[in-house]
Amino acid sequence: MSAHCKVLVEVLDLNDNVPEISVTSLLSTVKEDAKVGTAIALVSVLDRDGGKNGLVKAAIAPELPFKLDLNYKNYYSLVVNGPLDRETEAQYNVTIVAIDEGTPPLSSTNIITVVVSDVNDNPPQFPEPLINIYVKENSAVGAVIKKVTAVDADINQNAQVSFDFLDSNSNSLPLSTLVNINSETGDIVSLQSFNYEETKTFQFKVQATDSGVPPLSSNVTVNVFILDENDNSPTVLAPYSEQGSVSSENIPYSAEAGYFVAKIRAVDADSGYNALLSYHLSEHKGNNLFRIGTSTGEIRTKRRMSDSDLKTHPLVVLVSDNGEPSLSATVSIDVVVVESTADIQTQFRHVPLKEESFSDLNLYLLIAIVSVSVIFLLSLISLIAVKCHRTDGSFSRYSPPMITTHPDGSWSYSKSTQQYDVCFSSDTLKSDVVVFPVPFPPVDAELISINGRDTFTRTQTLPNTEKVRYECF
Repeated sequence: MSAHCKVLVEVLDLNDNVPEISVTSLLSTVKEDAKVGTAIALVSVLDRDGGKNGLVKAAIAPELPFKLDLNYKNYYSLVVNGPLDRETEAQYNVTIVAIDEGTPPLSSTNIITVVVSDVNDNPPQFPEPLINIYVKENSAVGAVIKKVTAVDADINQNAQVSFDFLDSNSNSLPLSTLVNINSETGDIVSLQSFNYEETKTFQFKVQATDSGVPPLSSNVTVNVFILDENDNSPTVLAPYSEQGSVSSENIPYSAEAGYFVAKIRAVDADSGYNALLSYHLSEHKGNNLFRIGTSTGEIRTKRRMSDSDLKTHPLVVLVSDNGEPSLSATVSIDVVVVESTADIQTQFRHVPLKEESFSDLNLYLLIAIVSVSVIFLLSLISLIAVKCHRTDGSFSRYSPPMITTHPDGSWSYSKSTQQYDVCFSSDTLKSDVVVFPVPFPPVDAELISINGRDTFTRTQTLPNTEKVRYECF
């Protein structure tokens, strides 16, 4: 006999399969200006186990500017979660970790390389904010006086920099006549031989521009200082500046030691030590009568004259600067010894004056002088008028006097309200009339008689309160 039965065998799952991670890239590179949420890749995770052993979770490191967003079950998206900067980090290695929920849990990893592409977000930068260039005058035309550089943190085309000048209105001369710049290398080349006496400094700006889209640029200020070279000889000033001429100065025979003869003045168009002048005498051998101040240019006698000295002393003054090499100029002076100071005649040399046009300043000065003169004259006239008015007012207190002839030959000075004493001097060429007023007039007019001996009598004594003096010619 036989019997049959059906046996159902249930296989229990063990967590013996690790999760499998599959990555599908959407972008080969990510631009550094990518916005947050931009998808980079699709990630799927599969675990062959079943049940709880097949449940899987995926994650990445939290410090990275990326994250995994769960789309559906075990499907994720790798997206941007923060700002990217290629200049700081050009490439990221993103490690994805998948862990199941089995016991013990199993896990697997997958590394995704994310490359950040460059964006033109950095302008060129000069190494210094201000560039100073020092150029010697008389330098060769076409010489490179400076090489400017600029660095762009971007790469490739975004880092290709070209140089150019910015328009500048601060220079008296056009910049195109002074310097030029190589747009590729940044070499600044002089276009002329600079002259310190004409141009001491000038300024311009250099602009550096990259080749990105859109292009970015920056600029730097460049100061060019011309250095002085000793290329100007001293120039002797008047009255000894005539070229090829010999000046003459006279000194008395009795001149003491230290007697002033002449003063040489000179200027140098250079600057600094190149313009520091010194004066020397190129004397004939044995002539030790004169000396010159090294810095002042004053020629004086060293000692008194002697009978053995010449009557005429030709002197040659050498004016030298302190440049390298030293440049000089000479002046010839004949010093003539005369017997006395009366024979010395000052020679005035005519120095041509530079004709100047009648400028506005002269016009304003003339107007000011005329205005002040008119105001002064008006003030003077007004003062005289006030004085005259006051004088007339002082006499207006009295009525016009009347002088009549007395029958006896005396003068009678009468007034309706006041009486006066009148006195005449005995001088026939000039007579004084002195009038003494009285405060209270008498009933009868006072008579003052003058006899032949130039004496007078009066009928009443009058107080000397006021006195008016007249001079009669």
